[in-house]
Amino acid sequence: MSISLSRTRRNFALSTLSSSHFVRLISILSLFGLLSISGCSKKVEKTEDIRPVRAVQAKLEGSEIFSEFSGEVRARVESRLGFRVAGKIVARKVELGTIVKRGQVLMQLDPQDLLLAQAQSKAGLTAAESNRDLAKAELKRYQELRDKNFVAQAVLESKETAYKAAQASYEQAKAGFSNQSNQAGYTSLIADVDGVVTAIEAEVGQVVAAGTPVVRVAKTGDMDVVVGIPEDKINAIRRMTDVNVRLWANDKDTYTAKLRELSPIADPVTRTYLAKVSLPDNAKDVRLGMTATVSFGMKNPLAMIRLPMTALFQEKNVSSVWIVESGAVKLVPVQLGASSGEDILVAAGIQPGQTVVTAGVNLLKVGQKVSILGVEAEHQSSAAVAASAVSGAAK
Repeated sequence: MSISLSRTRRNFALSTLSSSHFVRLISILSLFGLLSISGCSKKVEKTEDIRPVRAVQAKLEGSEIFSEFSGEVRARVESRLGFRVAGKIVARKVELGTIVKRGQVLMQLDPQDLLLAQAQSKAGLTAAESNRDLAKAELKRYQELRDKNFVAQAVLESKETAYKAAQASYEQAKAGFSNQSNQAGYTSLIADVDGVVTAIEAEVGQVVAAGTPVVRVAKTGDMDVVVGIPEDKINAIRRMTDVNVRLWANDKDTYTAKLRELSPIADPVTRTYLAKVSLPDNAKDVRLGMTATVSFGMKNPLAMIRLPMTALFQEKNVSSVWIVESGAVKLVPVQLGASSGEDILVAAGIQPGQTVVTAGVNLLKVGQKVSILGVEAEHQSSAAVAASAVSGAAK
């Protein structure tokens, strides 16, 4: 009994000792946790966000304003030819690209119906002519009888009236026969100019109405480059007199051209204004349908600030640029004068000498600190040059 009691006391003492060690271990771990939390809660020093950009110094300059547009070479005169009478096409004498001469037959209609109508008109003309001759002879006979006082004057007047009616019928029949003869001749479609066939719009066996275009012929000779001008460029294009054309097939040669025609109405589909630029006579190897680039230019009478297109920042339909002042940027609205190739001309909004950001404009915000790329390298280069000059003078 005493032995078991002693064992119980010893086990109780061991368990008490283990519990105290466990509580002490928990306390130590808690202390380390608090220290680590306090270390993590230490404030981190903020580094200022300085974004590198490229910039240029604004300068006034008198430059050339020009705009370029792509166009197509077309004949100055291109006709869509059609028959003047209705009928069935029975022959086609040309192919696409055929060079034709004035008076050459292009297509033919079936002439049978028109020939029958012509024969009918001729028969009517013959009958009218016989009636007229009979009325004329009878009038002459009654005039002789009247001279001998064998007939009354009223009878002679009736014969004169009959002759005039017969003569009018004859003239009517003659005009009808001439008209029907022309109609029969219209069964052949004739080229009215020297040119080249650019389109075939009807085939053999097709029945066409009068005036329906069946062949398109471009007149040989003068050619134009046709371009579409956006509506915001119309007023500037009217003032530009320096016009040059460069063919895509031969971009080494540039031809001096002239704006011949500018449409006053916008195209309903493209919403552009059709402009025709005449090519000079010395243009070589120019074919219809070639692609060409037309550049319109003029000397700018006012000095403006030229900037790269990448300097422009568009927001809510407002054109602006970023100006660098005291190492930070601010957004300044500008008024654009015109475009010159890949550059823009600024008419108002900034002053000469101001530093304008030209790259990274979409990543900036008002008041942001920036560093201009290339400035430090320039300073180091200047310092090196100055140092070498001083060392040279010391020697």
